[in-house]
Amino acid sequence: PFQSFISCYKNSRGKKRKNLHSLIWIALCFLFYHEFNSRLKISLVICLCRCNIGEQPPVSPSTLKLLDHGLAAVVRLMKLGRCKNIVVVAGAGISTASGIPDFRTPGTGLYANLEKYNIPYPESIFNIDYFTNDPLPFFSLAKSLYPGNHRPNYIHYFIRTLHQKGLLLRMYTQNIDGLEKSCGIPEDKLVEAHGSFASASCHLCYTPYPAEEAKDAIMNDKIPTCSFCAATVKPDVVFFGEDLPQKYFLNTEDFPKADLLLIMGTSLQIEPFASLVNTVRPSVPRLLLNRNTVGPFAKVPRRKKDYVELGDLEDLVRRFAQMLGWNDDIEEIMRVQEEVRCHL
Repeated sequence: PFQSFISCYKNSRGKKRKNLHSLIWIALCFLFYHEFNSRLKISLVICLCRCNIGEQPPVSPSTLKLLDHGLAAVVRLMKLGRCKNIVVVAGAGISTASGIPDFRTPGTGLYANLEKYNIPYPESIFNIDYFTNDPLPFFSLAKSLYPGNHRPNYIHYFIRTLHQKGLLLRMYTQNIDGLEKSCGIPEDKLVEAHGSFASASCHLCYTPYPAEEAKDAIMNDKIPTCSFCAATVKPDVVFFGEDLPQKYFLNTEDFPKADLLLIMGTSLQIEPFASLVNTVRPSVPRLLLNRNTVGPFAKVPRRKKDYVELGDLEDLVRRFAQMLGWNDDIEEIMRVQEEVRCHL
């Protein structure tokens, strides 16, 4: 259709007729631009440039590249007001910039601290049967992860800004570090799918236990025990083999409502959390910000409205914020939050 337009345009006599053809064509393109795939979008720009509409200079290669840019596509949708119910799915990658390393990575402090326990594999510290026999490896890890040891980073505050602008439907996080709450994301907007340190209970009879008392015991290398059955108490972090928190099942309401899904810093390997990303409608844009392609984004073909941006997560989110014009807002929130923290 673009080549037909060029022929019609070039054969038109007089500037008025050419201008009329141009205006009609441009109007149609604006109406249906969002329905075009990337190749059609690029062809459109090239054709319009060949026609010298409005005597504009040729489009540069960098501009053509931008048209097929995942972040640019999502930013455009957000600026058009088409993303008002955004769901965020996040994993450990969003906390790396806060100094919380992947505990499975050799050479990190967390990993080295666990080696002395001779655990069969790192994930075993989150196995409820292993915990029953030996809770010390988990408590050693917990000392490093308890809220207050680390501060939220730019990524957390970007998500908080989504909330403050009325765009965040819900955030689903795999993390147990509590940094989402620390940065000011309200509890009703947050689903901590793998639990948190905010409460504690007996792992055997589920009798509630004061969270602060559990924390004090763990920080002092003691094992908190249940006053009812004498079994070991643990923070309400979800282990393999345990039920997910009831709040997790809000996903059955949230994901069908979503008009944009942001996936950040997760390997999408732990079920059932990993499958959440497949429960949005096929027409909903999904943007993956990550170091690697994961889950359905690693498969070919992808959905038409799947977008992938790979690299350092904090760098990607900063670029995202700058393209939205939010960087100053986020920096101000971080500054105010730091002042509040200093006065506590």
